[in-house]
Formats: sequence, C-alpha cells, structure tokens
Amino acid sequence: MASTSWSEGDFSCSICLDVFSSPVTTPCGHNFCRTCITKFWDDKVKYKCPVCNKTFDMRPDLQVNTLLSELAAPFRKSVQVKEQPCVEPGEVPCDVCTGTQLKAVKSCLVCFISYCQTHLEPHQRVPRLKKHRLVEPMDCLEDRVCKKHDRLLELFCKTEQVSVCQFCTETDHKSHPIVPLKEEYEVKMAQLGKIEAEVQQMIQERQNNIQKIKDTVKRSKADADREIADGVQVLTTLMRCIEKCQDDLNRMVKKRLKSTEKQAEDLIKELEQEIKDLTNRSSEVKQLSHTKDHLHFLQTFRSLKIPQHTRDWTTVEVRPPSYVGTLRRSLDQLEETLNMEMKKLRDAELKRVQQYEVDVTLDPDTAQPRLILSKDGKQVYDGGVVKNLPDNPKRFTRFIYVLTRQSFSSVRFYFEVQVKDKSGWWLGVARESINRIGETMWTPETGYWILQYGKDGLVFRDNPSVCLPLSAELQKVGVFVDYDQGLVSFYDVEARVHLYSATGCTFSEPLYPILCPSRFNYEGINSAPLIISPVNQTD
Repeated sequence: MASTSWSEGDFSCSICLDVFSSPVTTPCGHNFCRTCITKFWDDKVKYKCPVCNKTFDMRPDLQVNTLLSELAAPFRKSVQVKEQPCVEPGEVPCDVCTGTQLKAVKSCLVCFISYCQTHLEPHQRVPRLKKHRLVEPMDCLEDRVCKKHDRLLELFCKTEQVSVCQFCTETDHKSHPIVPLKEEYEVKMAQLGKIEAEVQQMIQERQNNIQKIKDTVKRSKADADREIADGVQVLTTLMRCIEKCQDDLNRMVKKRLKSTEKQAEDLIKELEQEIKDLTNRSSEVKQLSHTKDHLHFLQTFRSLKIPQHTRDWTTVEVRPPSYVGTLRRSLDQLEETLNMEMKKLRDAELKRVQQYEVDVTLDPDTAQPRLILSKDGKQVYDGGVVKNLPDNPKRFTRFIYVLTRQSFSSVRFYFEVQVKDKSGWWLGVARESINRIGETMWTPETGYWILQYGKDGLVFRDNPSVCLPLSAELQKVGVFVDYDQGLVSFYDVEARVHLYSATGCTFSEPLYPILCPSRFNYEGINSAPLIISPVNQTD
C-alpha cells in the first residue's frame, strides 16, 4: 500500500487560508471552516460556493466533517506551536484570526483591518488588493478615520490643531494652513524632546525638594536632640544646685537649732542639780526645826547660814536662734549659679543664630537723599544735606531710611550692625511693599520690625511700643529672622544678651534689612555711621 504524505496546505480553508477549524463540506464537495463559510453566506442573497461558484437554492445545512477535522487537528496544533508566541502586550493583534490571535504585521488603510502574515496573503496576491495602502501595524484604526467624510486622517490643521482628511481641507478647514501629519509629527516630536527635558527637570527639582525636606527634618531632629540635651544638662545642673542649696539650708538651720538645744540642755542640768542641792538643805532645815537641844541647834544653824554656791539665774536666758537671711543667702548662691547658666545659654543662643549670617550691602537706590553711603555699601550716616538725586520708586523720600540690596524669604538670616558712639538709631527688617514716601507708624502692622534707640531709651516699635531695659551702652546689635517661624529677634552682641523677640509674625513677601542712622546733633553729636559688621563668633 502506497504511503500518502499530507501537508499543511491540504488542510487549509480557502477563505481564511488557515488550517481548518471545525471543517464542513458543501454539497459541491468543497471544505471550509464552519465560521468562515457562515460569515461568507451571511452577507449574500444567493448562496454559492466560494471555490466553484455553484449556487444553491437554499442555504445548505452544514455538518462538521469529523474525519477531516481529525486529520487537520495535528496540523492546526503544529501551526499554533510554530506561530507562537501570540500577541504580546503593546503589540497589534490580527483582526481576522478567529482562534488564537496572532501578531499583525501590516494594517490596511483601505480595509481598516490589521493582518497577520497568513491573512495578509490576499493583499500580496490579488491585484485589486495590492493597490491598498499597507502600513506598519496600527491599533484602533477606526480612530484614524474622519467621522464626517469616512476618509483617512492624513493631514493636520495648524489653526485648530486637529487631524483632518483631504475632504476637510476643501470644506471646514479650507482657509487654514494644512500640513502632512508627518511634518507636524516631526515638529511635535522636536517639541516633545523639549517637554521631556522640562519634565525631567521638574522631576529633578521635586526630587531635590524631597531631599531638602528630608534634610530639613534631619536637621530639625538634630536641633531638637541638641536642644533637649542642652536643656537636660542645664536643668540637671540647676536641680543639683537647688538640692545643694536645700541641703546647705537644712544643715545650717539644724546646726543652729542643735546649738540652742545643747545650751538649753546644759542649763537644765545645772538647774536640776541646784534644785537637788536646795531640796537636801530644805530637809536639813526641817529636821533642825524639830530639835530641842539648844547646843546642837546653834552649832548646826551656823553651818546652814553659810551661803550655797548658786548661779544668779536672773541674767541667764536661752535665746532662740535667728534664721533671718539664711534662706536669702542660699537663694543668692542659687541665683549666682542660675546667672552663670543663663550666661552660657545666652552665649550658646547667640552663637547658634550667628550661624545664619548673611552678607548684605546697602542699596543706594533706596537711600533717602540726606544719607551718605560708603563705597563698599557697609556704612551709612546722615550727611545733613539733601542731595538732588534722580527719582526712583524704591527711594525713601521723607524719612532717612536705607534698605539692603539683598532680600530674604523662607529662610533664616542674621546680620550685625555697629551702633557705637551714636545717640540715636533705628534698625531691623521691613517687607518689600512698605510705604517709602508718606508718613507711617513703623510697626509690624505696616511692615516694619524696628528697634529704636534715642531719648526714650531702647524701644521696639509696635502698637503700643515696648520699652526695653538697658544695663549698658550698646556697641553692636544683632538681628535674627526666622521667616517660616515668624520670628524677629534682637541681641546685644557685646554683652551676649537677648534684647527682644517679636513672635507670631506673618510674612508673605520678601524682607529687607533696614537702617536709619537718625539725624546728627540729636541730643549731642550723632554723626557716627551705622556699620554692617562681619560676625565674630570668638567674641
């Protein structure tokens, strides 16, 4: 018996060109996939064979050809194995495959269908289909068709920034500049590179912000740990000092009490002994009073008259100890220790804020015309003569203020100003939008955080103003601002003393250091300059 060699082509459907799936046989003897012949006849009025064109009066009732199905099964399985892998995520599937969908290799812009290599064959063989425009596989082909004209969207309207078909350019977009999609694609692709760079920069900026926030939290934790450690150390020292003060007070009071008790005890013993002696003599007197022997009485009476050795108790007294001043002296020692610790704290606080030193210079464009600035922008004094200067919206016109060139927001900053040999001055910080022309109250409400020195002493300008104690003449003043915490603090740098803090401030715009040397000859010579000085942390 001769052997028969079957090939895949012997078991291929002439409609889908794939290995038979549920093959059926028409009355004319030709075989097709049941799904393929069913779909083919669904669109027809007359039923005919796709191969021989034989027509049938009625739609044939088709049954699966079991023998052919069994013979085709191994080939179908081998084809599925051979054509694996199937469509991967992101790839375009074949729109014709009825079983396992295979990867599309081309999309037809006429049929609006994507084909795998097998189902693409008619477009490579049939002359009419060869004219169809094939492109690389595209997904969602229906979105590439003009909904109004049912034509391919191949052009781009630059006016309305939309894709259009050829008919659109002759109607709704007739007067608009139109370019091919590829040309606009290249333009947008170039822009995309810029956008990508901007996006990456934004990502980097946000990553930097995250790192800054993390660094801030880390620094805040370190600051908190240091503050707690410093506080524990100081308070532990104070508690030990208080305990020692209490022990010393107790010991001193008890020592005085014990001395008094010892004196009283000794006197009581002496008195008791004298009472005992006197009691014995009283007994002798009573016995003698009953004797009838004249001679014995007279001889004994002579001995009774000899005076006993006793103290004159009228001058003896036990005085209670005096504790006046004992507690005060103990508290004086405690106060001395507390002052030493406070001095250490003030010194530590000043050194801490000095770490935020900024380099600032005075801005001549803001200086009132009477003011004279040094070339380096570090000194200012009142020249006494109003100079003729060009108009500048930044300039103070009435009051002799000057701002620095530098402004600050969302940061901590610190600067120092030498005020030595001056009988009057103003300094602090001010917000950018302050009134530089007319008169104002110079308070936080109007944008000024100012420390003033003059005939009224040292004053923080507020509503009402705050008068500050001053134990010695100021030489140099330090100004510290924590923008985020709403804090403005002033320090006596030489004495390492905190002068005043404005808390709970609301800052919504940049802050500028502001100086006013005050008018000269104000209660004496006041011509010395205000000098912005570098921080010397070794003071």
